[in-house]
Amino acid sequence: MGRDRHREWEVPLRFRFVHAADLHLDSPLQILGARRKDLRERLVDATLDAFDAIVLKALDEGAAFVVFAGDLYDGITRGARAQLRFQAGLRRLSESGIEVFIAHGNHDPAGGRWNQIREWPRGVFVFPASTPQTFEVARDGVLLARVHGVSYGTQKESRNLAARFQGGPGELDLFRMADVPNVPPVIDVAVLHCNVGGDAEHESYSPCSLDDLVSRRIDYWALGHIHRHKVLAAGGPWVVYPGCSQGRSFSPGDQGEKGAVLVEVDAGRVVRVTPFPTDRVRFVEVTCELDGVADLGALQERLVGMARLESERHDGREVLMRARIRGRSDLHGEIRSLERREELLAELGREPAGLGVQWLELIDESGPALDLEALAAGEDLRAALIKMARSWQEGETGLGVELTRELKSVVGDVSGDELEAVIERSLYEVLERLGEGG
Repeated sequence: MGRDRHREWEVPLRFRFVHAADLHLDSPLQILGARRKDLRERLVDATLDAFDAIVLKALDEGAAFVVFAGDLYDGITRGARAQLRFQAGLRRLSESGIEVFIAHGNHDPAGGRWNQIREWPRGVFVFPASTPQTFEVARDGVLLARVHGVSYGTQKESRNLAARFQGGPGELDLFRMADVPNVPPVIDVAVLHCNVGGDAEHESYSPCSLDDLVSRRIDYWALGHIHRHKVLAAGGPWVVYPGCSQGRSFSPGDQGEKGAVLVEVDAGRVVRVTPFPTDRVRFVEVTCELDGVADLGALQERLVGMARLESERHDGREVLMRARIRGRSDLHGEIRSLERREELLAELGREPAGLGVQWLELIDESGPALDLEALAAGEDLRAALIKMARSWQEGETGLGVELTRELKSVVGDVSGDELEAVIERSLYEVLERLGEGG
C-alpha cells in the first residue's frame, strides 16, 4: 500500500474543493414586506438558487469535495422545502463522486427538532456536536485530505470550539501526513462556525482568536458565521470566511456580492483561494449628498445616475437599492415628508427601464440650510438656543454632562462625537420649526 502511494505521488497531487457557509436556505429577503409583495414572490427562491449555483460550480470544477460551515438553514421556521432542495443538490454531487462535509451552526444546531431529513446520499458526512471528528478524502487509493469538523449542539454556543481541535484529553489530536516519510503530503481542513476576534456585526458564538486557529496544525480553516467574505490569514495556515451565499437585507454584512470560495490545492498546500458569486440579487446602499441639488427633479436625476452605476458595477445581477439622503439644503422640507419620498420612489421605479435596479427605500438624513453664524449673531431665541447647544457640545455646562448620562442610560455608551451629533441634529430641528412659526 505504501509503495503504491509513493508511486502515485510521483505525479503532483492537484485538486480543488469548494467552501461555502451561511446559506440560510428558504429564508426570505428581510426587507421585502407587504409593500413589495410582487418582488418578494419573484425572489422567494433566491437563497435556494444560490445553493444550486454552489453545486453547479463544484460539478463544473470537478471538485474533490465541498464543505458547508454552518447555518445551512434559518431555524425551525424554515423546514421541509429547504431541506428537500438541499438533499437534491447533495444527490447530484454524490452521483458525480464529490463528497460533502457539513457542520451545523447557531441557526441549525445538530439534532434540532427542525431536522426532517434522516438519510443523506452516499458520501455526505455530518460532523457531530461538541467533539470534532475526522473524515478522509481519497482518490484512486491516494489520500488527498483530512477534513475535521464540529457542529453546534445548541443555538447559543459560548464555548471556544476551536480549542478542541488539538491538545488535551478529549480533544482532536492532529498530525500531518507530510511529517511521515514516503507518504504523499495531505492537507488538513477544519470546518467550524465561529466568531473570530469578536466581530461586532454578529453574535459572539463559539468565540475564538486568530491565534487559536493559526497555532493549530491545520492548513485551511473553513469558517462560517460572518456574512462578509474575509481572508483572515493566508498561507500558514489559511483562515477564510466565504461570506453568505445570498444577501437578505441592507445590513452591512449582507450588502454587495455574495458567494462561496474555490480552493486550489497542489501537493498538500493551498495555492489559491478564489471567491465566486452565487447570489441572484444584491442589496446596495448608497449615500446621496444634496450639494448642488436644486430641486426634486435634480435629486431624481442624481439617484438615477447612481442606479446606473450600480447596475454596471454588479454585472447584470438584479440590484435592490436604498439611499441615505444627506446634507443641508432647502429641499429638506420636501424630503423629510414620507409622502414625498414615496412619490419619488414611485418615479424612480419607472426610470429607466432595463436597468435591473429596484428602489426600495429613501432615508432622510438631511437638514435645513441654515446659517448658524448669522443666526447666532442675533438677539432672539434662536441665537440663545445656538449658544446653549454649543456650550453643551463643548462640555462647558453641567447640563452637557447630564445629557451624556441620560443618553448612555437609553442607548448605551455614547462617545463625545456621538453626543455632539445628537445635539446638532436636535438644534437644527428646533431652529427649523421656529423658522416655520412652530
